Formats: sequence, C-alpha cells, structure tokens
Amino acid sequence: MTTSGPGQESLPDSTQAAVFVASTEMPKDSVVIKGPDFNQTVTLDSLLSTFITSGFQASAIGRAIEIINEMRQWRLSDDPLPVATDDSAVDPELLDPEYRKSIKCKIFLGYTSNLVSSGVREIIRFLVQHKLVDCLVSSAGGIEEDFIKCLAPTYLGEFHLEGSTLRKQGLNRIGNLLVPNDNYCKFEDWVVPILDQMLEEQNGPEKTLWTPSTVIRRLGKEIGHEDSIYYWAYKNDIPVFCPALTDGSLGDMIYFHSYKSPGLVIDIVADIRAMNNQAVFAKKTGVIILGGGVVKHHICNANLMRNGADYAVFINTGQEFDGSDAGARPDEAVSWGKIRMDAKSVKVYADATVAFPLIVSQTFAKDFTKSTVSNS
Repeated sequence: MTTSGPGQESLPDSTQAAVFVASTEMPKDSVVIKGPDFNQTVTLDSLLSTFITSGFQASAIGRAIEIINEMRQWRLSDDPLPVATDDSAVDPELLDPEYRKSIKCKIFLGYTSNLVSSGVREIIRFLVQHKLVDCLVSSAGGIEEDFIKCLAPTYLGEFHLEGSTLRKQGLNRIGNLLVPNDNYCKFEDWVVPILDQMLEEQNGPEKTLWTPSTVIRRLGKEIGHEDSIYYWAYKNDIPVFCPALTDGSLGDMIYFHSYKSPGLVIDIVADIRAMNNQAVFAKKTGVIILGGGVVKHHICNANLMRNGADYAVFINTGQEFDGSDAGARPDEAVSWGKIRMDAKSVKVYADATVAFPLIVSQTFAKDFTKSTVSNS
C-alpha cells in the first residue's frame, strides 16, 4: 500500500515504516538528558551537578565523581559479616563493629610526569598533605619535577614554539610549559650530595637497602618544602612507587654519580613486593589514574594480586584502537582480573588538567574543613 493525494507521486509504506520504527518503552529509572539552566544562579557545585545528565564526557566526569565519593565513603561495616566455613574460622577482629567502621577503601592515585609539571601538582600535593589518598605511583618525571619546582619555577609558553630556537636558549618545552635548563643544574647541585650520603649509608654499618620508594621518601625528607608532594608523603608516611625511577633527570644524576662515586644500588625487587602488598592486604581498593603507560599498569597489576580493584577511574585522552595501555577502557582490565567483574568504573576521555580539578572539587575538596587541616 502507498500513501498519496490526487495527482501526487506515491510514497511507499516501507519508507514510513523505516522512519517511524516503534520504540520500546524506556526503563523507569532511565536518566533524562538535561543541562544547566543559566536563567538561574549557577555556582560551580550546581553546574557540576548537571554533568551526570549532560551526556558525552560531562556524564563521564559526573560518573567519576560518584565513584570516587563512593570509594571514599565505603567502610568495612558496609559489607556483610563474614561467615565461618568448615575449612576456616573467622578472625574475631572482623566481627568487631568498631574495627569494621575504621577500615576504609585504600585509594591508589597514579599520574604521569607531565601532570606534576602542570598545575595538577598542587592538587596532588593537597591530597597527600591531608592524607586523602593512600598510595602514589608516578613516572620518574613526576618525582623530579616536584623537587625541581621547589628550587625554581616552571613557566607558561606556547605549543608552537620552535624546538631548535628553544634549544639554543637553554629552554625545555613540555607541551606549552617551559623549563629553563638552569633548573636541572640546580637539581643536580641539590641531589648529588644526597646521593653521596645514601651511598655512605648503603656501605656503612647499617647497610641501608635503597629502593625507588625509599629513595623518594629520603628526597622528600631532604627537600623539607611544604609545596612538595613528596615532603608531605614523607611526613604522612604515604608510600610512593616509581618502577622507572631512572627514566628522567634523576636517572641522569644517578648515571653521572655512578662515575664520580660508583656503587649505589637501588633494588626494584623489594618495591614490587611492597607495592603489590599494598593491594593484597587491602579490604577494598579504589584506583584513580591520570594518564597511562607504566603508571597505569603498575597500579592495575598490583590489584590483579587481589583479583581486581573494586572501584576504578581512568582519566586520559588515549584511544583503544592501537592497543595502548592508556587507551584501554576499564573493561579490558576486567579481562585480566585487574578490575573486579562487579567493580564500579569509568573512563573519562579528557585532558586531566581540565577534568581532575573539577572532579576533586566535588569529591575530596567538597567536605574539606578547617578541622581536617588541623588534624593533618
């Protein structure tokens, strides 16, 4: 049958049927898309509260906020009491209500070096200063750039600045950031005497064993600067892992030092045990990872040892078509057992310098009070 009026060409019924396919009824709990209403007074809080219903990456940011707040609020007392079996008894401590209320989700924060070069460094410092995260993982640049910024500043430049011109000027470009070469000279002057002390302690009566995490802890102690992430990590006893510690300026300093005063040993085996145990002995884990590569995998692989993380938030711009670690969505990690099958997870496809401050404003910083400061 066709539809037409007098003298008109007929429209096949199949065309209308193709356009007007009947819809199934949407579930009652379906989210309706709705953005902010700027006819009303809009604050940062009210604006971000609309992200979850805005779609695309705004909704991913909204979901990240929900997941992070859930991992922060979880207590062991939220889970059912354990039940004894024929093979094993229940630890009495796990039945104690007060003990159960005291056990929180262990939060891993990972980030690539460029984020410490950027202003995200101050956000990470805030989280560590107030003990809002439990374990850090960074690439080498994310360690040294923090110390270097305590010695000299990083500047805003432009992405298009010509490399050959900058090289002649002794300026190093990180995206649209500029780091004078003199900063690294100052870093060398600061760090080499510490490496000398570490070598003495390694060869001294106590035979100190150095690992990447204990090196970072020592440098955090030595910097003694309240702007430093790793000063606060040292002060608050928050472990910092860096499986590729030599892949940066700190590695250059260790290389030069090996000729001047050979013999310093940094043991990575002890650190893989320490890192994995952070996950293995946790009752619940949440991971927040900014960027990809070794940082992302180091955290995820540690959580494999406990059959996966319970919560996961990835923030990066990587795509999965090339099989990169950064591009991999949380579901790929589920296939490896690095994130649990029933975990709550999201990937935010965005520049972390934009997304992470917004997320932190609605999570860790949302209920931050002066009393928190005084208790830190």
